[in-house]
Amino acid sequence: MISYQVIEHGKPLQKVMQETPKPAGTEVLVRITRSGVCHSDLHIWDGYFDLGGGKRFYVKDRGCVPPFTMGHEPFGVIEKLGSRAKGVKAGQKSIVFPWIGCGKCPVCKSGQDNYCVSGPRFLGVHRPGAYASHVLVPDPKYLVDATGVDEAFAATLACSGLTTYSAAAKLPELGPKDWVAVIGCGGLGLICISVLRAKGVKNVIACDVDAVKLEAAKKLGARLTLDARAPDAVQKLQGLAMGSLAGAIDLVGMPATAALGLGALRKGGRYVLCGLFGGELVHPLPPFAQRAIGLVGSYVGNLQELKEVVALAKKKKLKAPPMSVRPAAEVAQVLEELKAGKVLGRTVLAL
Repeated sequence: MISYQVIEHGKPLQKVMQETPKPAGTEVLVRITRSGVCHSDLHIWDGYFDLGGGKRFYVKDRGCVPPFTMGHEPFGVIEKLGSRAKGVKAGQKSIVFPWIGCGKCPVCKSGQDNYCVSGPRFLGVHRPGAYASHVLVPDPKYLVDATGVDEAFAATLACSGLTTYSAAAKLPELGPKDWVAVIGCGGLGLICISVLRAKGVKNVIACDVDAVKLEAAKKLGARLTLDARAPDAVQKLQGLAMGSLAGAIDLVGMPATAALGLGALRKGGRYVLCGLFGGELVHPLPPFAQRAIGLVGSYVGNLQELKEVVALAKKKKLKAPPMSVRPAAEVAQVLEELKAGKVLGRTVLAL
């Protein structure tokens, strides 16, 4: 098999030839045909997450020690089955749910593998991922049929679609005059707008610093847009929402975007943080109680939520953001382009 591996953090990925794994027991070998390139891969590639104040969290502390293979948006064809793998057949095309837990702790048994506390086995993070010709999946239950969905778009549902769907579920109950702000209109922000519209949310305000991305957001269903660079961005966002910003989903995750989302909420509103750009939050505490606002983190999503996202896509209720399919051999260049902010929508590798 072929994999594109991080040999040294921050350096171009290297093409590596190695033995193709053989599935045993309940394992399934999937031949990858499409793999999404997610912005969070940049942090893993760099080797750390910025915690603010000069502090860093190093990915080596969660098992990402070079050499390793990134890629947590896998789509492919089932190639081989272990002797106890049931319910799927060779030749079937599937999305691979990558947020795999230990399967034994109470959290996993409740269906929340993505919150596993006893040793997560996330593909592309803790285990070899989809920047490769093959991925070994521990159980057929992590394979989700996506018949009828474009393969490139289907791959991105495993992370960006799932992440934003799970984030949207954490918003408060919305009234007809309530608004939701989507902060950051990169790959996640654009699909988030599509997810919100599919869930019946009409009053969406797209916030970004890039006019091209804001235009794309309008095409995907945002009713209003905001240039987040404005010095009075909080007041402008409040004005656009007519004082009724019930929710803000932050797909960036930096001090400026947190200040925008939290500052513009109406009483009882909720700020949902997904983005991992980095930094630290400094915010007075009394207003949380006085304004009854909530701050909740949202980390990817669970298997059932992925199935619900895929169901929306199959019903053509989800609009795909701008998509670019590139040869896997160009992965190093794609990562550089993503880091430089040159990608509109999503880039997917073809293997």
